[in-house]
Amino acid sequence: MNINIVKEEIAKHLKQKVIINVYGLRNRTNRYEGIIYKLYPNLFTVLINNEEKSFNYRDLITGDIKIKYLK
Repeated sequence: MNINIVKEEIAKHLKQKVIINVYGLRNRTNRYEGIIYKLYPNLFTVLINNEEKSFNYRDLITGDIKIKYLK
């Protein structure tokens, strides 16, 4: 998977509601639900309960995070 493809896919869903699963150490998973808020060259932010949380495009490629788009 190419980082430019990932960026384009995220850009298509700007201002859309998403669920993001973050896979961490020791099989720990965090789940966030929010709206894709801003796009930057190396990361994107999701607005979760009026707070911005940033995620790296690279983490989508490596599988450290998974994103599900909601309607």
